[in-house]
Parts: sequence; C-alpha cells; structure tokens
Amino acid sequence: MSVAVEGVLSGMRVVEAGAFVAAPLGGMTLAQMGADVIRIDTVGGGLDYRRWPVTSDNTSLFWTGLNKSKRSVVLDLTSPEGREIAMALITATGDDAGLFLTNFPPRGWLDYDKLSAQRTDLIQLTLQGDRHGGSAVDYTLNAQLGVPGMTGAEGSDSPVNHVLPAWDLITGQMVAVGLLAAERHRSRTGQGQHVKLALKDVGLAVMAHLGFITEAQLGQPRQRHGNELFGAMGRDFVCADGVRVMVVGLTGKQWRAITDATASGAQFDAIAARLGLDLSQEGGRFLARREIAAVLSEWIAARKFADVCAAFDAHGVCWSRYQDIGELAASDLECSPANPMFARLEQTGVGPVLAPGIPLDFQGSGRLPPGPAPVLGEHTEVVLAELLGIDAAHYGRLRDQGLVGGV
Repeated sequence: MSVAVEGVLSGMRVVEAGAFVAAPLGGMTLAQMGADVIRIDTVGGGLDYRRWPVTSDNTSLFWTGLNKSKRSVVLDLTSPEGREIAMALITATGDDAGLFLTNFPPRGWLDYDKLSAQRTDLIQLTLQGDRHGGSAVDYTLNAQLGVPGMTGAEGSDSPVNHVLPAWDLITGQMVAVGLLAAERHRSRTGQGQHVKLALKDVGLAVMAHLGFITEAQLGQPRQRHGNELFGAMGRDFVCADGVRVMVVGLTGKQWRAITDATASGAQFDAIAARLGLDLSQEGGRFLARREIAAVLSEWIAARKFADVCAAFDAHGVCWSRYQDIGELAASDLECSPANPMFARLEQTGVGPVLAPGIPLDFQGSGRLPPGPAPVLGEHTEVVLAELLGIDAAHYGRLRDQGLVGGV
C-alpha cells in the first residue's frame, strides 16, 4: 500500500503571472515541492500558450512541460474588473500566501506599491531582462556574453548558437531560491519586499564565477576548442563500428582509469617526458591533449563499441556514448519509470507522457510524483471560491460577462 507524500512546501501558496521559461520554471519548481502555485493567464492563453514544440492539434508541449502541478486561473486582464480579481488573488490572506512571481513589467495592476497597499507583507519577485527593465531573452543574452564565440570548431570565426537556454534555466532556479529566501526573511521579521532579478545579471554573474570574465581581463580570453574539454583531457572518439563516445579525464582518478583501461601508461609517460609536462595535473593533460588524443584515438578506433564499453566500465572510466534524443526517449532506462524521478501520466491535449518530478530526492519527507499541467482555466471557479469567497451565482455572472474563463 502506497503512502501519500506531502511536499516540503505543502501549505505555501504562490501566484504566478508569467510566460516563457524562467518564470514558469521557477513556479513549477515550487509546485513540484508541494506549493500551491496558481498561474493567472488572460482569456485565450498567455504569450507562451501555443509555443512550439506543439502536437498535431496545436497543444504546446512547451506549455504543458513547464506548468506541471500548477492550478490555472483565466481572467480578462484587459478589463479593470479582471485585473481587480487578479490583484485580490495575489494579496489574498494566508500566513503562507502573499507570494507573487511575474516576468511582466511591474506597472499597472502588477505594481508592487499598489499590491502591497492591499497586503503589507507581500513578497513580489519580478524577473526582468536587464536591471534597467529592458528586454532580453536567453538567445540575445548568450550572444552578448560571448559564448557563441567560444563554441564551435577551432579556427572558425562564425558564432555558434546552441539550443539549450542555459541562462533561462539557471534564472528559473534562482527565482525559486529568491522567493524562498524572501519568505524566510518575512517569517523572521514580518516584512514583505519587492525582489528584482535580471536575466542579464544572472548571466554576468555565472560568467564571472566560472572565470571567463577574469580570463578576458587578464588578456587571455577563452578560445574555441571544438569538442575538447578546456583545462583537462576530454573529447569525442569513434569506435571501430562507428559508435562515438565522449571520454573525460578531469580528475587524477579519472585519468588513471583511462590509462589503465587502455594500457597506455608507457605511451603517456613518453609524451610527458618529451613535452616536459606533468600529466598527473589536469593542466598538463590539456596542454598535451593532441598527443594524448592520438593515443586514445588509435586504441578506441581499433575496437568495437562493446569492447570499449567493457574495458571502460571495468576500470571506472568517466565516459558516455553519444545518443540522439530519440534513443534517449526510447531506450535509456534513466529516462523511464525505472528512474523514480519519472512517472507516466495522462496529459490533456497530448495523451500519455513520461513526466519528471523534481530532481531533489528528499530522503526524509519523500518526493512528490509529477502532476500534469492544467487545462487552461481549469481551476478558475474553485480558486475564486476558495480565496475570494465567490459563490456559484457570482461566478456565473462573471462568466457571462466574459471576465473569467475555464473549462
């Protein structure tokens, strides 16, 4: 008999008015830890309601993916009445409520001063493109930070974009952290506050944390290295049967495992002596990367993937096989219910899907199973009843006036 799990944030209520990646991801992160996250959208759906990828009937896999475990409220946000209801939801009573997340400009009904006038301990986190309130998205920010100039083949002079919105993803997690930190401050002092978070500042901070900015200031900006791991030994190799693998020797233990698995100690010692480098140090391995790669390329190219796999696993090499997303979804056990983070659920508009819960595995309280994304406006009536005391007759009048939406 299964035991019901109560999330670590059970009882907390967050209202979200946002779109695209970072804000919805921050809200979903809280929802998957048990918070009641209520997403407010305008009639017909928000800016990201039909964002690609979509199914054949135009259901957004993007929207359903980033709004799991939330409740959905639809209001006519173009009308004063609809905006008043939204403000009332944001500022509704409750010790663990009064938390508001948005990535829309904080003006009009989203203005912190107006909202905090209705609830003095309100916590509002506003996500912005830059700290001045200007527009930015992951892909424009990435270009500005110089990352596309460090990505791609050595010797190329063209920028190389990539498909992973890394800054959005990091910012989404900081959204959750920021709200929880402000809520902890409020629990100790009783004070609400307006927290601002800029996507650009997140990107700049991470680039500085990782040393990229200091490198440039010291006159040695990072160059392109193709598929090679900067500062250590790591790159891709092709087996005799065409299977491509990624091999990494970042730590001393990882390097010794590679050396033992390929029985290449004598060759590596000769390389070290010839170049005057200490290959026990990761920097030395990076400087000798071409010579090391020549040895490993010959060893791997002479063997089929199954033999490379057996040798690497026997010696604890840090490696992986390249696979496409289709292979990952179809046959990788880690991307299946064999991994307790995942479960199969029925997503309205999509059908049965494999869905992840939160990656955090709370050993004491347990991890909540993933929940589907709501149908747009699915919870409008029940949320308005719970939080604002709007009865069925009143709700019916709001619906007849087109001020609310729902299934």
